[in-house]
Amino acid sequence: MKFIVGNWKMNGNMENKEALLKSLKNLRTNNKVILCLPFTLLYGNNYGTIIGAQDISEHDNGAYTGDISGQMLKDADVKYVIVGHSERRANHNETNAIVKAKATAAIKNGIIPIICIGENATEKNSGRTMSVIKKMLLESVPAKGEYIIAYEPRWAIGSGKTPTNEEIATAFETIMKALHGIKRENVALLYGGSVNAKNAAQIASIKNVDGLLVGGASLKSDTFLPIIKSID
Repeated sequence: MKFIVGNWKMNGNMENKEALLKSLKNLRTNNKVILCLPFTLLYGNNYGTIIGAQDISEHDNGAYTGDISGQMLKDADVKYVIVGHSERRANHNETNAIVKAKATAAIKNGIIPIICIGENATEKNSGRTMSVIKKMLLESVPAKGEYIIAYEPRWAIGSGKTPTNEEIATAFETIMKALHGIKRENVALLYGGSVNAKNAAQIASIKNVDGLLVGGASLKSDTFLPIIKSID
């Protein structure tokens, strides 16, 4: 069984959601499929698909206009939430400390955070990939509670480019060793970054890869379902 997590980002409407969830309802798969939707689409009939959110506030409540708390997500029956996505880190200046606080808030409310880490192009080209992802991991994960780690090379997001199998394997080995160092052995690890039906099965077969974080290809059934089916 692999995790297949779709991240709609700031895309979609209720009609799109209904169409995809109805197609997922009829799909037989051994994988755990999770769809992380915009806040406006979290409520409603989810047709049995596990629903996740794309962000969470580190605060429980208060004067934080535009933020969504863990309790609010819990009320919407959200089971997972993405924290520290590369776009949040880059566009909203989210630090490792903020990501850790958000992950902690999720766990406090019974929601499993999917904590994203990954290097940018400059860091990759200067040979700092492993030191960067190790630092991001150790500074972003909570001291306790269940969470998932998603390795997403920032330079691969939406670019159509992916690391080589060897690069992915090395990154995941680094993550595993870092988790071992803090005595966290049973953490699921996902890969994200330009995942599609052509490369999904190959990436998912790499050692230590427990699943995939899928962006644009998760928006429609004709691109998302082939990814899921390719891994069964």
